[in-house]
Order: sequence, then C-alpha cells, then structure tokens
Amino acid sequence: MAAVFIATAGGALLIGWFIAPGIFHDHLHQAGISEDSMEAMHVEWAFADTVRWSWGVAAGVAALLTLALGWYLARRVQRTMSAVVQSTERIADGRYDSRVDGGGIGREFDQLAVAVNRLAETLGDTEATRRRMLSDLAHEMRTPLATIDSYLEAIEDGVRQPDADTMAILHDGADRLRRLAEDVSAVSRAQEGAMSVVPESITDRALIDAAVDAVAEAYAAKGVNLRVDVASPTPLTVDPARIGQVLGNLLTNALRHTPAGGTVRVDARSDGESLLITVADDGDGIAPEHLAHVFDRFYRADTARDRDHGGSGIGLTIARALAQAHGGDLTAASDGAGTGSAFAVRLPRT
Repeated sequence: MAAVFIATAGGALLIGWFIAPGIFHDHLHQAGISEDSMEAMHVEWAFADTVRWSWGVAAGVAALLTLALGWYLARRVQRTMSAVVQSTERIADGRYDSRVDGGGIGREFDQLAVAVNRLAETLGDTEATRRRMLSDLAHEMRTPLATIDSYLEAIEDGVRQPDADTMAILHDGADRLRRLAEDVSAVSRAQEGAMSVVPESITDRALIDAAVDAVAEAYAAKGVNLRVDVASPTPLTVDPARIGQVLGNLLTNALRHTPAGGTVRVDARSDGESLLITVADDGDGIAPEHLAHVFDRFYRADTARDRDHGGSGIGLTIARALAQAHGGDLTAASDGAGTGSAFAVRLPRT
C-alpha cells in the first residue's frame, strides 16, 4: 500500500510540475494573453498555488487513508494469523477439536483456515483410530495369553498334564496370537501398497465358485441361503489367491451379519471395461454414520460386540487394498440399519 501511495503521489507531482504548466501556457496563448504581462503572471501564480495546495491536501488525505486502511487490514490479518497459530499450538498439544475461522479477509485465508481445520479433524480421527487399535489389540491378545498362562500354570502345579488336549489348547492360543501378528502386518503392507500380487488368467465364475465352496458348510450350519448369479464366465487376469481372500472376507462378513433364514447373493456382471462382483445380504445393514468408516483399520460399527463375533476390523481394510492393488476398488452400500448391505468388487477385465 505504501508503494501504491508513493507511485500515485509521484505521478500526480510529475503531472503538476512538468505537464500542467505546458497545458496552462498553451491556453494562455489561445486566449491572447501575453506570457510577459502582469495579468499572465498573476494567473500563473494562482494556478501554481492551487496546484500546490490541492496536491498537498490530496497527498495528506491519501496518506492518512492509506495508514488507516493499512492498520485495519494489518490488524485483521494479525488476528487471523494469531488464531491460526494458537489453533496449531493446541493441535500440537493434542487438542484436535480446535477450529479456526478464516476471518473473511480473503479467499486465501479462508482456504488456510479450512486446511488447518481439516488437518485437526484428520489428526483427531487418526488419534481415535490409534487408541481404538491399541484397545482392540490388547483385547485380542488378552484371551489367548490368559489361556496360555493359565494352562502353563496348571501344568507347573501338576493340576494338568501336558497331554494332547492341553497341547492343542496351547497351540490354538499361540495360533491366535500368530494370526493377529500376521493380520496387523498384512494391513500395514496393504495400506502401504507392499502386498505381492501374482496375476494369472482365470474366470469370474471359477473365483466365485471357489469362494462359495469354502464357506458353504458354514452357511448351511447357520441356515443362511447363499445364491450365486453369474450370467456367463468372464475371463480375468488377477491373483486368484488374493481375490479369493477378498471374496472370502466379504462372504464371511455377510454370514456374520445375516440371521438364520436370510439370504446372501453373489452376482457378477460386466460394467464397461470392468467386472463388478457384488456380495449383498439382507441382514443387519450399516448405519449412515458408520458407512464411511467400514474400510478403516480396526473400525467396528458395533463396539459392544465381542471379538469372537464382531471380527477384528482388519479384513475389509485388507480386502479393499487388495482390490486396489489389481487396479480396481471395493465399495460398500447400505440404506441403513436393518436393510442389509452390499459390497461391490470392481476389477479390470484385462
């Protein structure tokens, strides 16, 4: 603003001292007044005084307005920046509910405020996920560790013998801990894009049949109907083991959330250059506030459900990462609690 004021004042001074006199004398000549006459001299003095006073007053007023406006804008910018600094300090201290107002002083400041607020929200969600993950890990580890500890203590006290049944229980607890470690490692590799994929030629029908055969017994035991609708086999180039893992996870989740007598449907259809495999059920459904988080690691919509029935919250995260590793995606849809849900795996056909 100071530079603008100086440039404007300099331009006015240039016009007043170098250009205006020439124009003034030209008009005197046109009016027939000699430049050497007393009349011309008095008129020139009047003109010069007028220019000096008008330029001086205008420059003074402009300077005052510039200072006032500059002070006002500086104060508003300072308040906004101070709010941003204070908010980031609170965020750094772990208070992720802090929010910043852009102050309405410009689009850039509004964007800065939005970015800071989004950062705070993201960090808050990350911290909540971290705490939930640690809680879930502790819960998941507690049961097998307690079992192993109690049986080892019983063996030491002579209450139990290290027979086949006891060793089977100990091995089962160790296997649960091993699976937990593998799941945690797998979800980290999946989200970092480090999982290996070995593609080969196969059809969607073969993939679906293998996944359905693996869970058919569990579905029959619970009394849930499993229907498959594949119009015609479509050739794909994917990793059968990885996509089988995705479908197996979706079918297991659907069984877990579908009551006896319910139905789970698996269908496949072409959609442009992609193949869409959908696993839909008429079970519990997903509430709108949970739908956006079903692929978050260790996220469980029903936190009251125990781990043996509610799942670890890792499977869907891995499944989506595996679909994306094939150049596809995994999406979820539901009209709300009690309306069932549908998970769609999109895979490129080549």
